[in-house]
Amino acid sequence: MSLMLKEILEQPQALRATFRAERAHALEFMKFARKQNFRLVVLVARGTSDNAARFARYLTEITTGIPASLAAPSVHTLYRTKVDYRQALVVGISQSGEGTDINLVLEAAKRQGGYTVGITNEKNSTMAKLVDEVFLVHAGRQHSVAATKTYTGQLMIFYLLAAALGTTVSIENVSEIPDRVKETLKLIPELRELVERYRYMDHCVVVGRGINYGNAFEFSLKLMETCYVIAERFSAADFLHGPIALIEHDFPAFVFMPPGKTFNNMRELTRRLRKLHAELVAITGPKMEIPSATRIIRVPGEISEIYSPIPYIVPGQIFAALLAEIKGLDPDKPRSLNIVTRTV
Repeated sequence: MSLMLKEILEQPQALRATFRAERAHALEFMKFARKQNFRLVVLVARGTSDNAARFARYLTEITTGIPASLAAPSVHTLYRTKVDYRQALVVGISQSGEGTDINLVLEAAKRQGGYTVGITNEKNSTMAKLVDEVFLVHAGRQHSVAATKTYTGQLMIFYLLAAALGTTVSIENVSEIPDRVKETLKLIPELRELVERYRYMDHCVVVGRGINYGNAFEFSLKLMETCYVIAERFSAADFLHGPIALIEHDFPAFVFMPPGKTFNNMRELTRRLRKLHAELVAITGPKMEIPSATRIIRVPGEISEIYSPIPYIVPGQIFAALLAEIKGLDPDKPRSLNIVTRTV
């Protein structure tokens, strides 16, 4: 078994440990946040953590009404621009806590009036030491180059932060996510059979919208770094503004479509893709009718769309790990990559 698949299997325990360890911290942070009256949330990340930030942007704005943005580190590291961060909550996300440019942005944000928070899996990291406050992902040491358990752990922290910012996020519903992931892991035999169909896939698109937009980026990243598949990723809306021209007969398209506000929009997209004879794979709920999909991956259990991203990314993680294996690749040794990547 690859380290990647092993860490995918560790996610229920890692998520449960993260929730239990940081819940009280989030409640304390709630008291502080109410006094600060943050008017903006700025998210700073790279790679997989940047995909977690995309999720956090939607979660924050949907549930709190506070504007959230993704920072451009080059503004600080290359252009040396001073940005006004007064009344801003600046959140750095890094598995290792050693991303050079991320930490430089956090340092600049502190100087320029922001309150800095770090989300990392490493309590002794540079990030953990420089921020005003740190929330730890309790996933255990990451050994796989391809991040899985640390990605879902970061999403778990963002649910707690959203609750701390005074939202309607239900802590009870969040507490159920680890068990939902445990159920989703039962899809492994089904996915092992499915990936055989895609042994020779070298290109595809991955589409999501809203709260699962970040998952479209994350699934495509896993396909690129472990299977060397050229995996373009889009929101459903952006996809219709040009990239749909890519679709031809048997072109693989993976679509995230949980029940909820985005479902009808995604279903219309799947109908259009099938008319174009795409090879379509839909990741959806157990009772959703998707007659236009070539293949359907059904995530077990009924779950509100707002809490779907963690269990819904798990089939994508498994698919990538198993596809690498079928292709004769080692997902633990992706070429040109290391666990810690430092950029400026």
